[in-house]
Amino acid sequence: MSKKIVRIGGASGFWGESPAACADLLAAGGLDYLVFDYLAEISMSILARARAADPDRGYATDFVSAVIEPNLPEIARRGIRVISNAGGVNPTACGRAIEAAVERGGFDLKVAVVKGDDLLDRKDELARAGVSEMFAGEPLPDATRLASVNAYLGAFPIAAALDAGADIVVTGRVVDSAVTLGACIHEFGWTAGDLDRLAGGSLAGHILECSTQATGGNFTDWHLVVGELDRIGCPIAEVAADGGFVCTKSEGSGGLVSVGTVAEQMLYEIGDPQAYVLPDVVCDFSGVRVEQEGPDRVRVNGARGWQVPDTYKVSATYNDGFRGGQLLFFCGAEAGRKARAYGEAVLRRVGRRLEQDGLGDFSEVLVETFGDGAQYGHRCRDAREVTLKIAARHAERRAVEVLLREITGMSLAAPPGLAGFAGTRPRPSPVVRLFSFLWPKADVPVSIELAGASRAVEIAGGEPFDAGAIVRPKPPPAPDLSGPTVEVPLVRLALGRSGDKGNNANVGIIARKAEYLPYIWAALDERVVAECFGHFLDGPVERFLLPGLPAVNFVLHDALGGGGIASLRNDPQAKGYAQILLEHPIPVPRGLGEALR
Repeated sequence: MSKKIVRIGGASGFWGESPAACADLLAAGGLDYLVFDYLAEISMSILARARAADPDRGYATDFVSAVIEPNLPEIARRGIRVISNAGGVNPTACGRAIEAAVERGGFDLKVAVVKGDDLLDRKDELARAGVSEMFAGEPLPDATRLASVNAYLGAFPIAAALDAGADIVVTGRVVDSAVTLGACIHEFGWTAGDLDRLAGGSLAGHILECSTQATGGNFTDWHLVVGELDRIGCPIAEVAADGGFVCTKSEGSGGLVSVGTVAEQMLYEIGDPQAYVLPDVVCDFSGVRVEQEGPDRVRVNGARGWQVPDTYKVSATYNDGFRGGQLLFFCGAEAGRKARAYGEAVLRRVGRRLEQDGLGDFSEVLVETFGDGAQYGHRCRDAREVTLKIAARHAERRAVEVLLREITGMSLAAPPGLAGFAGTRPRPSPVVRLFSFLWPKADVPVSIELAGASRAVEIAGGEPFDAGAIVRPKPPPAPDLSGPTVEVPLVRLALGRSGDKGNNANVGIIARKAEYLPYIWAALDERVVAECFGHFLDGPVERFLLPGLPAVNFVLHDALGGGGIASLRNDPQAKGYAQILLEHPIPVPRGLGEALR
């Protein structure tokens, strides 16, 4: 086995993140690759609208103007290769813009573009094929409502571009981890049959894909890094030929790389950890081991690959009317009751206006309060400061405009204690929904463009995957609670991280010590978690064990009110769900409880 190590820096986790990370990682030195993840479903719909207005748009323009162009001299000097999915729905235009920047600077750098993910022109064919939503089973929306249709491509086209000599590779929609895995495939010569190595490289990409979330951002033990958040370093993966890697960060940068920060990011936005399906490999992360190797150095290995799947996940976004809302503040005695009474009164008045104007009812309304325990499924009558949110969705923009006018227009009739931060009235925004389905790989031609020439990329066909055939790990033994017990909040025993996948949420819980896992497993089953989130949840809860960490992952189905921009919820991406669950009481022996105080 080769002793070669490839150092890859994760410089972006979403479209809108600070561009400073690129310069910081370049200044640190010692990197072979910089990778950037820009795309989410909402990003695709925004970029699709931009392309519709201007055929030369539809990509993350700031990737070119704020990241690539200012840093080209250092990228070229250090010989670092760059991979990004900033191409959005128009990777060709993004590639041309980068080539123009390279030419202006007089650099000898080759730019490659990966193409094939955009299936919007085939929407009529997809409709005739009768595709259905992979979670809800619903039929494809009318083709006229579709804003984008993109297959999640894998890493082998990226590797092919690097093999052909590309210095900068731009893609459209690929799975987030592919920008890292593509570099690994190229450097180590992995093939479609190297399943465990592909799984390890994919896990490295999963750790890097959310940038500083692996180096102390969004961390349960935030107090360990709070003084350094302004200079937090981005993650670096030092990947070996066997797919294992060390996660670290630039020396002297802020933040923290620990077993906890890396384990939390590993569980972020995953479902079944033994069936993490990617286009290049179906991964099993249940036996992954995460170990502290030194200060800000964490070794990760043990990922396994089941097989190569025969389909791509395809995500379409479509327009579904408009939504709008506003936040207001109430203080004083019975603040929660005042807030809810005002919200309900606004909706009653607006309802009459809509009826008079022949607009019909809202398709969804939501009155939420914050600060009175409502996010935990209960309300504290003594809350003296409460935030109120009034929101609604309607097929017509005019109806939402009526709501936004009346939210403030009724303010002089409100109960006492109403306040608000003055500014421009909010405007209606389009509701964009996600529709995901599976499509045969063989029916998605993929190519790369480099130096004015296009070449096809052959993709391994794979085979159908049956998650039902997976052998599940044995649950931990039942803990001994026969003696005196006390209850402690889960956070004393565990770390937690939560996220979203469409309308589903996941909550990953990592035991602080292996001996705590039996208490967690015994106390938190599917029923308990369903009750904890019953005020949000419309579907079932699944529970999965990861003995390697050790950890438990919960998947909450239909828990986000539609998810993303389609949701009226305050937390449509489940960012705070782990924080809610970490307060749940867990019975432990009295001696352990006293030691944890």
